Amino acid sequence: MNHSPAPSAVPPPGTGWWLSTPARIGFVVAVPLLGLINQYLGFLALIAAIVLVWKDSSWQKGAKVAATIGAMALLGAVLPDPPEKGSADAVAQEDPKDTARTVTSLSSSAAQDEPSRAPKPRPRAADYRGMRLDEARDKAEAAGFGVGDHNASDDDKSIWMRSNWTVCFQKTGWTWAQRKTIDFGAVQAGTPCPDTDGGAIPWPAMPELTWKTWKSARKEVLALDVVPAEHVRADTAYLNDTLPDEGRYDNWRVCVTDPVEGADATAGTWVTVELTHPENGCPDPRSSEGDKAGLPDRDDDGDPDYRDPFPGDRSRNTTFPNGFPDSRGSSSGGGGGGDGDGWNCPRTRWC
Repeated sequence: MNHSPAPSAVPPPGTGWWLSTPARIGFVVAVPLLGLINQYLGFLALIAAIVLVWKDSSWQKGAKVAATIGAMALLGAVLPDPPEKGSADAVAQEDPKDTARTVTSLSSSAAQDEPSRAPKPRPRAADYRGMRLDEARDKAEAAGFGVGDHNASDDDKSIWMRSNWTVCFQKTGWTWAQRKTIDFGAVQAGTPCPDTDGGAIPWPAMPELTWKTWKSARKEVLALDVVPAEHVRADTAYLNDTLPDEGRYDNWRVCVTDPVEGADATAGTWVTVELTHPENGCPDPRSSEGDKAGLPDRDDDGDPDYRDPFPGDRSRNTTFPNGFPDSRGSSSGGGGGGDGDGWNCPRTRWC
């Protein structure tokens, strides 16, 4: 009677040690041991044991099946029991609000146990607002600050010549190396500060000045605190009128302003105020068609009638009350015209 040969404990020459019978038995025994440590390690060991038992093995089929079932039983014996259905449902139905309250409570407890970590306060600095930017930078650097600056308005102009800029805002802080810093927000000199850093410049509007005196109107324009005094100039509202010497037209009245009422008055604005003598009133803007109107001048000598001492005498005006000079420097008298030795005015309006 022929019998199958018993499994050889020693693999044929040239075969790996892991294919020996002791190695196969060892892998089967290692399954529950590794399963006690970690169920995933036990599962991997089970796979390895099954492969070794069945691959190139001289064992009988019954022995292979028995080893496989045994390895699986050993792993199952050491694995933890699965949670009961009631427990899983309880976890699944847990109120999220209760969980949030629990987490909040734990966080509060942890926060109470740990020492408070308040943010480091910003370094204190002198108030540099209103100072020239270059001076503010020098003083802040002398106080140990690292200094930066930027345009505080919304016009995106770069800062050149810091002596022409004024500080509106300042903010202190720390670098990563714990050096104190300060950043200045500035606007050009003569410009009002915006309400917030990076906001629009709140330029004042031209006031309503019609029929106010020159003295009063000039005062109101300068009170805007953006237009320099040398940028406010007086002119006549009528084409053929002339302003008297400075100081003698303080009571003349305003007819027109440029810029007009309500327009922005900026640092670079030139304001022209057109004046009239109170006796003349203002010209009708509809009759001039864009050009200045003229005052009545009956003798057409360049002097409006209201200030011409000789309104009917073309040969005399306020400049030449004794008559226009002739070519020899003498006056032509009150008769106008004259002979060939009189006033020489060919092709002029005086003849």
